[in-house]
Amino acid sequence: MPKLTDTQSIILSRAATRPGNLAMPLPDGLHGAAAKKAVAAMISRGWLEEVDADIRKGEPLWRETGDGHGTTLIATEVGLDAIGIEPVVAKATSAPRKAKPEPTPMPQSPDAPKPVAIRTGTKQAHIIALLERPEGASIAEIAEATGWLAHSVRGLISGGLKKKLGLPISAEKVDQRGTVYKLDAA
Repeated sequence: MPKLTDTQSIILSRAATRPGNLAMPLPDGLHGAAAKKAVAAMISRGWLEEVDADIRKGEPLWRETGDGHGTTLIATEVGLDAIGIEPVVAKATSAPRKAKPEPTPMPQSPDAPKPVAIRTGTKQAHIIALLERPEGASIAEIAEATGWLAHSVRGLISGGLKKKLGLPISAEKVDQRGTVYKLDAA
């Protein structure tokens, strides 16, 4: 039996006392990267399971799925067994909460681009349209079109568009315009 950390023991013990073995909310002071790391380790060991949250019952969310829904965490039979709760009792309390099986994703090569869903009518969509133009757009042009400050525009380009959405954006210095960003055609 793997050794549980104090945090893992607290999460599982609290889940065992809640209806449906609900592991949320997590202990006070456990949030951000530490919470993600702890939960990921517990899910990989099979101690926790991510299921659809019943918002009508007011269940706390672990994360939002982006489609207006969210997920929560429940302790599994294996997790409750790890803290000494009989598997029969655990099965009786956790069986009703099993999530619908997720559809098996189609295998993709690691280099395949992720599908990107961009809402129309947003400033982000407007900026992407500016970047798709043959002449691209400079920081000053984007800032003027959105009313944002230059650092906000740079943050969206590097963090929101390049990192999160994985868009292929190139930059080059152009006389009289400064750095011009373009969305490369894939």
